[in-house]
Amino acid sequence: MDFIWNIVDGGPPCPGGDKSEVEKLLEELAKIGKQDDFLSERAGYGYNSQCRHIRTIAIGRRLNDLGGLDLMIWTHKKIRRRLKMQLASHLEYAWDGIGGWKA
Repeated sequence: MDFIWNIVDGGPPCPGGDKSEVEKLLEELAKIGKQDDFLSERAGYGYNSQCRHIRTIAIGRRLNDLGGLDLMIWTHKKIRRRLKMQLASHLEYAWDGIGGWKA
């Protein structure tokens, strides 16, 4: 895996048994960001009427279920390091309104 739980960040803020699921979701988000982007200029083909990537929203909801806003922030930080600020800002808007997340 490209993402390694390290001393600086620690592991994801969620129950220990969920770390492997979080890692898989993180990798899937990175793949979506690289291949498709989290936002689109047009709805359709995997994007909702607000032009947000449908699977990205589902992943955000699952992360919220697993660890709430703390886990979503932790995941966003990992995506920002991996994919840089522009795609991380797209993720912020894609997740707007999930749990306590505000873009």
